[in-house]
Amino acid sequence: MTTQPRPALIALADGTVFRGQCVAGDGEVFGEMVFNTSMTGYQEILTDPSYAGQLVTMTYPHIGNYGVTPDDDESSQPHVRALIMKQCCRRPSNQRAAMGLIEYLEQHGVVGIEGIDTRQLTRHVRTEGAMNSVVSTTESDADALVERARAWEGLEGRDLAQEVTCDETYVVEPEGEARAHVVAFDFGMKRNIVRKIVEAGCRVTVVPATTTAAEAIALQPDGIFLSNGPGDPRPLHYAIDTAKELIATADLPMFGICLGHEILGLAFGAEIYKLKFGHWGANQPIKEHASDRILITSENHGWGIKGDSLPPMLEITRNNLNDGCVEGFQHRERPIFSIQCHPEASPGPHDSDHLFSYFAELMQRHTA
Repeated sequence: MTTQPRPALIALADGTVFRGQCVAGDGEVFGEMVFNTSMTGYQEILTDPSYAGQLVTMTYPHIGNYGVTPDDDESSQPHVRALIMKQCCRRPSNQRAAMGLIEYLEQHGVVGIEGIDTRQLTRHVRTEGAMNSVVSTTESDADALVERARAWEGLEGRDLAQEVTCDETYVVEPEGEARAHVVAFDFGMKRNIVRKIVEAGCRVTVVPATTTAAEAIALQPDGIFLSNGPGDPRPLHYAIDTAKELIATADLPMFGICLGHEILGLAFGAEIYKLKFGHWGANQPIKEHASDRILITSENHGWGIKGDSLPPMLEITRNNLNDGCVEGFQHRERPIFSIQCHPEASPGPHDSDHLFSYFAELMQRHTA
């Protein structure tokens, strides 16, 4: 049973205020205001650990049409702090649905806001940049709420990976004989990434974010995978140092996605910068230089690698066509590569899906 909608305020640190109705959750939540351009996939977005600490505005006006299905969760719980919508569907239609979106948000204590001109809010964030914000169902004084948004410490410089990583190591086996054994560092890894690596025929040992290089090597992997995850990569000194040690001492293929891509870049001495409003959505166009193809990708990140800071041994393989952001690189001599987008989609297109098979082939060739 859901509660009746009640007044809600959204205050941004630059003084902008939006008024809407709260349809789920209660209280006051702080986060970084971002927008997502996906038409579907709200459940995967809610449960993707990459969104930890975010207040997510959905640009598509009608959210919740097909309800919520447990099989579509990308982790054990939502990580979005608030979901902001133009209109939330009360009567979903989907034979797979176990419940409606409002019931799901209520069940997990996630604040859901509707009645917002989400396209106006999106244009504002696009122009002014992602910023500290607060959503409240308890404060009616807009000026006071703006001051609280300004006073909030924000996400920059925080290690969010340790908040969303797994507690202990676990193993996922493929059907049939494994082509290779992957040790996957979990910085906030989506379930579909594990599924895709397993579908490529690999045995996957998932380890916590703070696992050392020595502990990873002791598991006798054929390759190392660095996962996606939330927030600023710079505070993850332990992960960067581990990646450096693995690069220096382990002659193994390595593959990084999203936050893992940024960690690999930092391990090689590259510089990181914060994007103005990030890439959050399932329609980011990137150019794959080797094939001269344009790929449409799913992306969830607010930080990027400075292309001119990459060392000579690394080659940029992909760039974002909207803002030129480095979308991938590879080592010129060793089987080490990374990609900024999410090739596993969930939600989104499958244009980069082949990279999981490519990683498996690299490991097979390397051990042959």
